[in-house]
Amino acid sequence: MSDYVIRSGDRAAFLAGLRELVDFPKANPAVVVPRRASVAVLVDASDSAGRREGVVSVATPLGVPTEDLGRGYFDARREFGPIAYVVVAIPPGERQ
Repeated sequence: MSDYVIRSGDRAAFLAGLRELVDFPKANPAVVVPRRASVAVLVDASDSAGRREGVVSVATPLGVPTEDLGRGYFDARREFGPIAYVVVAIPPGERQ
């Protein structure tokens, strides 16, 4: 059993939502779009090793390295144009 939990959602619903998000501004040109956007996957773990392991488990299929940001924070990101797919692990004491 792994020492981390990934806050993951319903894959089909997520993909359908992305398609809706693409279609809506295409059909409504007056809708303003952001310059940059991010989608995040959150990893929960009580210790630093578990947080790193969780981020690595998501970063590996994305083909990107995991970064140690210091103080127990880890992240990885893959950019698709101006949109970033991010996985992040935050120490338990820092979460709200």
